Amino acid sequence: MAAYALPRALVTLALAGTIAATAAIPVTAAPRAVSPRSARSATQDALDAITRAGTPGALARVDRANDVWHGTSGVADLRTGRARLPQDRFRAGSLTKPFVATVLLQLAAEPEYGLSIDDTVDKWLPGVVRGSGNDGRLITLRQLLQHTSGLYDYIKDDGFRAKFTGMEFFAHRYDGATPSELVRIGLAHRPLFAPGAGWSYSNTNYILAGLVIESVTGNTYASEVERRIITPLGLRGTTFPGTSPSVPGPHGQHYSTLYGDGPGTRVYDVTDFNPSVSGASGEIISTARDLNVFMRSLVRGRLLPPAQQKEMFAGRDIGDGRSYGLGIRSQTLKACGVKVWGHSSEIPGSLTRTAATADGQHVITLNRNSDWGDHALEQAAVEAEFCGPRHH
Repeated sequence: MAAYALPRALVTLALAGTIAATAAIPVTAAPRAVSPRSARSATQDALDAITRAGTPGALARVDRANDVWHGTSGVADLRTGRARLPQDRFRAGSLTKPFVATVLLQLAAEPEYGLSIDDTVDKWLPGVVRGSGNDGRLITLRQLLQHTSGLYDYIKDDGFRAKFTGMEFFAHRYDGATPSELVRIGLAHRPLFAPGAGWSYSNTNYILAGLVIESVTGNTYASEVERRIITPLGLRGTTFPGTSPSVPGPHGQHYSTLYGDGPGTRVYDVTDFNPSVSGASGEIISTARDLNVFMRSLVRGRLLPPAQQKEMFAGRDIGDGRSYGLGIRSQTLKACGVKVWGHSSEIPGSLTRTAATADGQHVITLNRNSDWGDHALEQAAVEAEFCGPRHH
């Protein structure tokens, strides 16, 4: 491989989670954490606000120049009261996407593969994208990575949601799915718009991107990510679990309301489930440290040569100060005007956000072990970190 490899757009409620065989716990039972004060008091305050709002536990890691800061609030486990730890692993959902996009761009930089991101999907997956007005001969790999393909998001399918939300989790938490099955669900719906004519976040795009990587290399997307990114960067807490339902290594529990709300809503332990229903769109398990190392390496150009780096970070405006590149998004923070690059994710029992300045000098990853509540809480934590207490 080339020397450069040296080292709410969310995966949402329809992703299959699991209910542990434990009693339901009222949402209001989530304890408020007591965390030590630190120099980053505004960021710590934002984590405490997340747990006050009902999330069992939150954690964050900040890398700034040569300084590292860890913040935690609440608990990793409601039954034992164990605190969240800096090394905890968690399901990081759509943070999978920048890894997959990076590999596809690396392949485009390596002449022996003969791949261009402006190739059609049909060139690499002949006949796969057909039906209901969908046509892979008209959709490019760039459009997959940037969510401009118009393909319907399979997780919005009513049948898929019926299986993987509410108490149906009990019956389907270990079912899993193949990439082909997920693509077929998406292709059963008409496209949202003609390829390139709009922008709409669709997990179907990245299931297809994973299949393209396999078609090009003969290897799974997970093995290519491991070979090209995880191993060279020493991301020892990062794994692609495939069909394995467990979270390896040290980790807290993941909690969900099963996407119910209203009075008396209860939460369940959904830590174990088969993440193949997310696949190349969202199966990754990682740590705050590993995600910071990856994002810092990515924005600094350590993983891609200049031409592909430019392609990845050429964002399409999606409104509200945000743009979406190829597997990565930018946002100009309203509180202070700082522009950050990264991604966010939602998967049963876990919400994650990673953001970095363009020079990689300042990076934060935060995670909460819940999938309910106000998403503005993560935004408040990011703004607190990059804009400081005067703007928070």
